[in-house]
Amino acid sequence: MPYITLSDQIKELSNSQRSDSFVKKLREAVREGEIDAADLPGHRFELPKQFSKRGSTETYTRTVRDMIIDGTPEFEAWFQEANKDLSSTRSRKIRVSAENIDAGLVDFKALAAATRAKMQASQSKGQALGNGRTAHHATKKSKAKQ
Repeated sequence: MPYITLSDQIKELSNSQRSDSFVKKLREAVREGEIDAADLPGHRFELPKQFSKRGSTETYTRTVRDMIIDGTPEFEAWFQEANKDLSSTRSRKIRVSAENIDAGLVDFKALAAATRAKMQASQSKGQALGNGRTAHHATKKSKAKQ
């Protein structure tokens, strides 16, 4: 059974910018008992991911504790699945803009229906508030007359 270090295994990732997510995923799998691994005391390594500071163009890296992993076929299967999950890009919601509507990326009919529903809900809420005030005001007047 070959043993693999976490620092070597991260080099095998297809998307190095997701290395921090891989470390979290691996630690969770070890905690759940899916994978056998142990910390290597005193050994740290730099993640290949470049983190950027907010409001600045500077980048920095992080160091994490190294681990030794039991390189079983189960781990290899887990790694292939995790690598596939991390390499796929997350689908982002397309921002509504005139250009995206013209390009057909945003469904205009659905957008118009959502806007109409929002406007109708707003109007009915306003009507209900107005009716509630007049009903409340009318009961005060009738009590004052008695």
